[in-house]
Amino acid sequence: MTFESMTRWRPSTGATAITLDGRSTTLLDRARVYACGITPYDMTHLGHAATFVWVDTLRRVLRVLGVEPILCRNVTDVDDVIDDAARTAGVRYDHFAALQEFRFDEDMSALRVRMPDHEPRAHRYVDAVIRLAGALAASGAAYVRDGGVYFRGRHVVARSRLNEETALRLAREYGGRPDDETKDDPFDVAVWQPAEPGHPVWDSPWGPGRPGWHAECVAMSVSTFGPCVDIHAGGADLRFPHHAYHAAMAEAYAGVSPYARAWFHVGTVLVDGAKMSKSHGNYVLVQDLLRDHSAPVVRLAILDRPWAASWEYAPGVLDVAAARLEDLHQAAGRRGGHTDEPGIERMRRLLGTDLDVPAALDVAIERGGTAARVLTAALGLA
Repeated sequence: MTFESMTRWRPSTGATAITLDGRSTTLLDRARVYACGITPYDMTHLGHAATFVWVDTLRRVLRVLGVEPILCRNVTDVDDVIDDAARTAGVRYDHFAALQEFRFDEDMSALRVRMPDHEPRAHRYVDAVIRLAGALAASGAAYVRDGGVYFRGRHVVARSRLNEETALRLAREYGGRPDDETKDDPFDVAVWQPAEPGHPVWDSPWGPGRPGWHAECVAMSVSTFGPCVDIHAGGADLRFPHHAYHAAMAEAYAGVSPYARAWFHVGTVLVDGAKMSKSHGNYVLVQDLLRDHSAPVVRLAILDRPWAASWEYAPGVLDVAAARLEDLHQAAGRRGGHTDEPGIERMRRLLGTDLDVPAALDVAIERGGTAARVLTAALGLA
């Protein structure tokens, strides 16, 4: 029994279901998966890698369940943080972003994260953002003011069930500029931003400017998949404002609701209780981890836990993963029957129920032989 034979399995009804965050989503033969990709302004740390390793695993599990995932993972290569980093480095923003994207791709390859089927880059979708802004303004979901186009966002906060204080804090943290007096409401966001010194500029019907962050992702997802997706994936820290505004903007544009049938918000990696990030100075680079540990060990350190839960990183986490991987490999080396349908079916059910990798690993190690070999291949741990 091989990984390929697992992927040929189909339920008798001709459809299958995957449970994510306790909610079941029925799928036919394909699944449209949109993953919020990188903003390439710095090296890849473990917090970034955790999201993309889990997205890669979701993709692999969908195949195990008999569904072909079509993955679109964008690159946000037009962003204020890139402009700031490029200015510090003394290079053009697009050259800087391209270099960082190349380094990211190297890290993902080293971690055995497969390339996406579609990889749109924001700088190629500026015209699409302009069309999106015009459509939203024409429908009344956005308004034009002083060279910018602003999406009405008060209802987005209500949908997110956040109190105003928390929503304002997150809006400021993620560049939403709630204190901008140009806007009608603090929670309105720019679909098209007027030109400012130090940032790239494109022409538009409202004057020179650049696309807004949320609008970039909407343009890329709608251009790739149409008005909605089966699963939208990304880090849990992007739940608000980014994912919330993306969904609201896409729904306002297309008139199709919900934009996403399921959400895959990967838990945040913490260090001493704080989010791993460059700004906190508590990050660990992927390339540094891979100097001392194999890719399967790093992958398993990420995967041997609930995907939606935040977790604390410490060096000992990798030692635990290495021991667990050794148990799996030893189990795979045990003799067993040519097939182990009961064991494989148990693992398939566990993976289809909130991607329960820890429980599937327990089954593989307990049964050994074929079951352990199949799971090792399915999770990219060979």
